[in-house]
Amino acid sequence: MLAPVPSLRRNGDLGIGDTEALRQLVDWAVEAKVGILQLLPINETGADHSPYNAISSVALEPALIHLRGLEELSKEDMDGIRTAIPEAVIKGDLVDYAAVKLVKRGGLETAFDRFWKAPHEGARWEAYVKFCAEEEEWLQDYCQFRWCMDLEGGSEEWSVWSLNYNRPETARAWIADRLVKAPAKTERQLAFFAWVQFAAFTQWRAVRAYAEERDVLLMGDVPIGISYCSHDVFFEPQWFDLEWSGGAPPERVFKDDDFAVKWGQNWGIPLYKWDVLKADGFRWWKRRIEKLVDVFGVFRIDHILGFYRIYSFPWRPRRNAEFLGLDHEEARRRTGGRLPGFKPHPDDSNENRASNLADGDCYLRAVQEAAGDKEVVGEDLGAVPDYVRPHLKEIGIAGFKVMHWEVQRGEDGEEHPVAGGDYDECGFATYATHDHLTMAAMWDEFRDCLDDPDPGVRGGAGWNLRILSEIAGLTVPEDRKSYVPYDDEVKWAMMKGLLGCNSRYAAFMITDLYGMKERFNVPGTVGGSNWRVRMPFMVADMTERPEMWAEAEKLRELVEETGR
Repeated sequence: MLAPVPSLRRNGDLGIGDTEALRQLVDWAVEAKVGILQLLPINETGADHSPYNAISSVALEPALIHLRGLEELSKEDMDGIRTAIPEAVIKGDLVDYAAVKLVKRGGLETAFDRFWKAPHEGARWEAYVKFCAEEEEWLQDYCQFRWCMDLEGGSEEWSVWSLNYNRPETARAWIADRLVKAPAKTERQLAFFAWVQFAAFTQWRAVRAYAEERDVLLMGDVPIGISYCSHDVFFEPQWFDLEWSGGAPPERVFKDDDFAVKWGQNWGIPLYKWDVLKADGFRWWKRRIEKLVDVFGVFRIDHILGFYRIYSFPWRPRRNAEFLGLDHEEARRRTGGRLPGFKPHPDDSNENRASNLADGDCYLRAVQEAAGDKEVVGEDLGAVPDYVRPHLKEIGIAGFKVMHWEVQRGEDGEEHPVAGGDYDECGFATYATHDHLTMAAMWDEFRDCLDDPDPGVRGGAGWNLRILSEIAGLTVPEDRKSYVPYDDEVKWAMMKGLLGCNSRYAAFMITDLYGMKERFNVPGTVGGSNWRVRMPFMVADMTERPEMWAEAEKLRELVEETGR
């Protein structure tokens, strides 16, 4: 079950989900027979709060720390911290990141102040020192980056920082100078960020151990890219090609985003200098994966297609509007002849296809080596070359099966869903990811479209409802207008079709379990409710409220019935 941690709600939280809320969800999962809790990336985010645009490939998001779980803070401390955050923020439908992070930062500073002023001895201090020594390779750069961010009011946009420290060499020299001129203050400031990561990793490792003791795995998520405004790109630019921005090709499905329809999605992530990474034994990637499996027992690679080739833009996202109204020739004149396209090669010849496949094989095997015995899942949706899925199966990476997209033509000449029993075992079956509509919203939106004046829209809606009905084993009405609104019967029939398939993994969202229509993210859009949706109930309610526990019991029965 996919359940973004910030979306979880528990009694006593500070307006955002945290490691304690996840621990409570683990207890629920044990009883409901959910073997894997799938999370979004938990790395520290920047100004847009997108988990797929983190400011570090390793550092964890401080806002997800359970403050009361810190031994430096008392109940009285927590009572004071809680009064600092408005009740409207705690009870709100959306995470107010600005308010939440401000209050949590204050709580973390109070806890660290106690830690730093205490005698530098004992088990807690020794654990901190050990953590700093073991994580030195990335931690020192991260702490310096965060310190510079503080000097800039919290902005990670290093390209517009003060000239004193807007390049790695000047930043290191600036901090070295501060360590000489104000050693105690500077050391303490840097140590604060290291301690926060120590606290975060300590809690996450404990939650992972807690879950695994109960036969529940936490599933992580690693994006193909890393933010341009990350400590990795700033301090280790040798791994990145900053002339190009990764993204996805044009797609008409994003009808509300003119740029995505015309040019594609420009995510702004720098490309990798794979030849340099390879010459270094993929050390940066291996470090990233090794820290991921520190916390997770299985993980998903977001946009795994990028390991083979990635659609790329010769401009940063801030220039998208400039190019929206241009044709290709006009765009060429502004970019020195370059246009968006697949890099390093398009799949336009057998030679290029073979080269892309060989690259993907090399890079993904390095990821698997770093993952050790932990399983890897590949999100392989979008413009998928025909060599990708056979290759993923060959190396044992489960690819995605969005069930209503898996169709084939039958003897009647019509398209029908591939039977779930015919799915390959090496697969990850689902109806939706965090980027899509929930099951309820999808079904009802298709029903609404049956009245659309556009015959193409009406036909597509009817086709989708028929495919979903066949997957679920529901009767397909002769009259399209006879499809019933989404209800419990439809939900559990669709769930049965999902859990009854042959894929290794069968995944649904927490919103799907309760028939909700709230959406975690709308691709191609920024701000709004993206990444901010909170559940309208406490995690404890999932067990304690009879009507909610009834859904868990139905799920448990279905898990047993389908042999999952």
